[in-house]
Amino acid sequence: MIPFFNLKKINGGYRRELLAAIAEVVDSGFYILGPKVKLFEEAFAKYCGVGEAIGTGNGLDALALIIRAYKEIGIFKDGDEILVPANTFIASVLAITENNLKPILIEPDINTYNIDPNELEGRITKKTRAIMIVHLYGRVGYSEKIRKIATKYGLKIIEDCAQAHGAMYKGRRVGSLGDAAGFSFYPAKNLGCLGDGGAITTSDKKLATVVRALRNYGSYEKYLNEYKGINSRLDEMQAAILLVKLKYLDRENEKRRQIAEIYLQKINNAKLILPAQNDLSNVWHLFVVRTKDRDGFLKYLADNGVQALIHYPVPPHKQRAYLELGKASHVITEEIHKTVISLPLYPAMTRKDILRVAAVCNSY
Repeated sequence: MIPFFNLKKINGGYRRELLAAIAEVVDSGFYILGPKVKLFEEAFAKYCGVGEAIGTGNGLDALALIIRAYKEIGIFKDGDEILVPANTFIASVLAITENNLKPILIEPDINTYNIDPNELEGRITKKTRAIMIVHLYGRVGYSEKIRKIATKYGLKIIEDCAQAHGAMYKGRRVGSLGDAAGFSFYPAKNLGCLGDGGAITTSDKKLATVVRALRNYGSYEKYLNEYKGINSRLDEMQAAILLVKLKYLDRENEKRRQIAEIYLQKINNAKLILPAQNDLSNVWHLFVVRTKDRDGFLKYLADNGVQALIHYPVPPHKQRAYLELGKASHVITEEIHKTVISLPLYPAMTRKDILRVAAVCNSY
């Protein structure tokens, strides 16, 4: 069976460096908000091209803390609205509702699966405060049109970069395109640690200062609490691991592009809708195709030794947790969620396995 993803094989390539980094943390005696976190935050901020990076416990907290910080500053308040893609992973929506703001679900572009800029302006109200763009599957969702709309209406742009570490738009990396961005370092991400982790990037010093307190019980100074904060800190061990893996991120993203290019060239089956053509803005966290008979295709792949997954079978507005959002119809979103299937794509794949996946797709 060709696995969908082989994390053991990926991390095996850096085993010595990872073990040395872990041993260094064990021997240091610093485990929370120590020197490795500081070094990673500095390195990741530089990599993304921003002034600040703040490590968090996970990607959901990163997004939620951005919104919470804007509330503490006085830019957002309870009941305000944030425009967000209807076809995103539920974490994007959870970060909004967790802060007592209202998600306004926007249909995606069927060709890119990212938020459709043409749908934004008609959904803006007096309560709209931000646009959350999600770089879904690793493809950049930002555009100049979105920036112009945000500027026109005085809206913040929040990037959900959980699937797009290292992706670029006209020479700028994601994480620097909006006003603030949230990253996840879940192990399966393009830049993943060996547990949970996340980060916020921004060049807004005031926002960064508030976030640093909020992630640490609302405290700038031990036992003095400025805000009703939370405990969401990237720990030293994960920061040390991320420092190792950050060095290889661009190389691994290039391998992903090469694999995607082979798929795009070799897969030729009229029953499958392939993603839009490859470009440097895409770091291919996932290679997603669409087909009307998804269950049949998924079974065919499994029967022929290829493991595939579905990202994601149920959109947020159809989840039991968000019954209040399910009253509206999101036709494009629902079509995407009914037909998508993700093929194996990870940097440690062999050419033999890549070509085998393509051949199985073609014989379906």
